[in-house]
Amino acid sequence: MAGGDGVTFGKRLFDILFSIYLMVFLAPVFAVVAWKVWRQGDGPIFYGSERMRSATEAFTLWKFRTMAPDPSDRGVTGGHKANRITPLGRTLRRLRLDELPQLWNILRGDVSFVGPRPPLRRYVEMFPDLYAEVLHSRPGVTGLASLVFAPHEARILEACDTAEETELAYIRICIPRKAALDLLYQRHRSFWLDVRLISWTTAKFFPRAIRPRRKGSWV
Repeated sequence: MAGGDGVTFGKRLFDILFSIYLMVFLAPVFAVVAWKVWRQGDGPIFYGSERMRSATEAFTLWKFRTMAPDPSDRGVTGGHKANRITPLGRTLRRLRLDELPQLWNILRGDVSFVGPRPPLRRYVEMFPDLYAEVLHSRPGVTGLASLVFAPHEARILEACDTAEETELAYIRICIPRKAALDLLYQRHRSFWLDVRLISWTTAKFFPRAIRPRRKGSWV
């Protein structure tokens, strides 16, 4: 039986057990990354960002810090923030190791392994009807939109030179396209689809010869 955010007992049990397993298995990686971020000495190890798990419920999403701190920071990351990303941060972002602390968010139930990426409050308030639909699925660390559109989003936002350009591009291009993919996932979501999306997400960590292939329909 699914809850209001589409999380069945089986999906929640999988999130709990798999997140605990990964926390234990990846503990050495977690420790090394934390030490390297700490050695930079220009800010905290972790970065907490307010995100929305529903149209009205907020939580703190945790990541390893990848940027130099800026109290005035707001909105999504575009080309105008590129000079704040540390050399280590670029590597962590490319390998998605900055997202390891989100295993804690999964264990808490803030997010699931698979679902729409949790939005900032500002965008939920701009598009309440759209996000009321999208957030019928519990937010996730990865998902269909993350896999399909993330590379395009990165290129679009990296080309923006100012905060205003980044905001406009994100609102006009990225939000509607990601929402369409999130709603497509919502219509077809299942345990086995989640397994496939997780396998595709982790494929970059395997040798090319044994990577899971994205062949045929994903549903």
